[in-house]
Amino acid sequence: MRHGITILPELPWAQAAPRWRAAEEMGFDHAWTYDHVVWGGLPESDWYAAVPTLTAAATLTTTMRLGTLVASPNFRHPVPFHREVQALDDISGGRFLLGVGTGGDLDSRILGIEDLAVRDRVDRFQEFTDLLVRLRTEDHVDADGRWFSARGARTLPRLRDVPLLVAANGPRSLRYAARTGDGWVTTGPRTEALEDWWVGLATARDTFETALDAAGRDAAAVPRYLLLDASPQFSLESVGVFDDMVGRAADLGFTDVVTHWPRASDPYAGDESVLEAVAARF
Repeated sequence: MRHGITILPELPWAQAAPRWRAAEEMGFDHAWTYDHVVWGGLPESDWYAAVPTLTAAATLTTTMRLGTLVASPNFRHPVPFHREVQALDDISGGRFLLGVGTGGDLDSRILGIEDLAVRDRVDRFQEFTDLLVRLRTEDHVDADGRWFSARGARTLPRLRDVPLLVAANGPRSLRYAARTGDGWVTTGPRTEALEDWWVGLATARDTFETALDAAGRDAAAVPRYLLLDASPQFSLESVGVFDDMVGRAADLGFTDVVTHWPRASDPYAGDESVLEAVAARF
């Protein structure tokens, strides 16, 4: 099992930098941040952009992988975002993980885009991701989409093998992730009951594996990332809680788990001593 940690981009860099450095020193395999204009979980909080944050983190670290959790089409266009991915991967020395997902709709509303039906949001995400995939392998890219277009988009230098990790929870998105992604990211179902969350994860896992088989892919070769704190219980509530959740995730076939740096208040309220105790066993 590989372990990851999410550091919310809510602190000035002078305060955030020690956390990114410490995450690598603690032995985390990967570290992430949210990619939003404003995050709905902390709509009144200070907030900083993901790409500059990850770029700065890349200059502080040497081995830990770094990623977006997740980038979405709510305020991004695939062509300029592809350029940012190229730069991030170059600056990090090939350590970047590109997590993408449908995302919430607060960022879109801030930009004056009316709320979309779920089906339309998924359509837009798949079009966004399909164009990102083309930009990874083609040059002088032309596209005429409902949501995104391009005219002779240059893409050099060639992008290295940046893992494309597709977030998916529902059946349609799980099938798309199985066809398209280099890995699967999931938050599991929305529920207030912890056991229902685990049951829903098992169902999603089964759907994903069936889709992998239909796509002719080796299920054992596709990494699966579980965001533990999307459950009704914060994974760093205690060392025992963390161990139990990681064990259950492993039983479901997840290869990677991701927790959050504890905060003084919700969301993700917890004690950093638990984080340190957990990391001491890596």
